[in-house]
Amino acid sequence: MLYPFMTLPDETEIVHSEVLTDDGKECVKVCIEKPVIGGFHSAICWLPDYRWEDIHGFTEEEISRYQVLIQHSNLAIAKSD
Repeated sequence: MLYPFMTLPDETEIVHSEVLTDDGKECVKVCIEKPVIGGFHSAICWLPDYRWEDIHGFTEEEISRYQVLIQHSNLAIAKSD
């Protein structure tokens, strides 16, 4: 399930998953989708590694800006003891 996180002024939507476990490591899937004429630009970022995949339509500069936005937000995985 994905949860709303943020809507930017240009209508870009950022949503995230709950904390998932992949090979014993906790991670969060962050999906970004921006409406454009004829469809959407989209990308997925996996936290805490900031690993990007399935980037469609976004430039490297846009992805860099989204990464900074995500890094400076409260969207993070709590460290377990």
